Amino acid sequence: MKTIGVLTSGGDAPGMNAAIRAVVRMGIDKGFRVMGIERGFNGLLNGEIYEMDRSSVADIIQRGGTMLRTARCEEFKNPEVREKAAKILKVFGIHGLVVIGGNGSFMGAQRMSELGFPSIGIPGTIDNDLAYTDYAIGFDTAVNTVLDAVNKIRDTSTSHERVSIIEVMGRHCGDIALYAGLAGGGESIIVPEVEYDVDEVCKTILEGKLRGKLHSIIILAEGVGNAAELAKSIEQTSGLEARATILGHIQRGGSPTAFDRILASKLGARAVELLAEDSSSRVVGVHGSDVIDMDINEAVNMKKDIDHDLLNLARILSK
Repeated sequence: MKTIGVLTSGGDAPGMNAAIRAVVRMGIDKGFRVMGIERGFNGLLNGEIYEMDRSSVADIIQRGGTMLRTARCEEFKNPEVREKAAKILKVFGIHGLVVIGGNGSFMGAQRMSELGFPSIGIPGTIDNDLAYTDYAIGFDTAVNTVLDAVNKIRDTSTSHERVSIIEVMGRHCGDIALYAGLAGGGESIIVPEVEYDVDEVCKTILEGKLRGKLHSIIILAEGVGNAAELAKSIEQTSGLEARATILGHIQRGGSPTAFDRILASKLGARAVELLAEDSSSRVVGVHGSDVIDMDINEAVNMKKDIDHDLLNLARILSK
């Protein structure tokens, strides 16, 4: 192994730049040439590849997004397309890959490993929907972005004595809603993993109003439903004014938190170490304070569930 490549794939996440920085500088420290691959697997197929040095990753640890850009590449599921990617890696003299992204990106890394290019995956997804690791890069920053919005919306919600529904990202995983809802004191947290009843939500709101609450904050994961529709249902059932806010892609941007920068640095460095040890088809992650690695196939096939104890705690504390 003399030359490694690094790419970011799928949705961007704050902290990806910190991970790229760690891969490049640890790679150089290990004696590798490091090649940056732009625009994920799409860029690989188009040969958008260049050599990186220590200066290439200067002044990026604090920046959101990814300096290598990112894209989704559905055609990479085609074996003939992957064969083309393998030929391009050979042309550029790349022997191993570090892939930063989520489940789909990891499967791309696994396929390249099968074609003889050892690959290591680093979890980068704000949804935190990878079951094998406690946290993915970008999740903490996204939660703090949502929390900042919750704090601001609470001010106007209190002034008008209304119900505010805040829709956050999370099609299949409700971690952003759960963590932001608990930290922000939301009255109700609605996630894809648990069925909910509008009548129960309204009951919680009305009970709070009887105790003197001037407002209610509801955090809704996008995978459950539409915030505007929920607001209408609450108004019809409770008779209270309700307003919807969809945070959207603001959750993907912004300077990464210290937690995400440190996590990304540790995982990026460990990914390079695994390649130096001739490991392949592995993903890195964290359990508690420990950096771990495991087989890609095992990792992507683990079922992710919501932390029901944390969700129950949020319900108790919101009363």
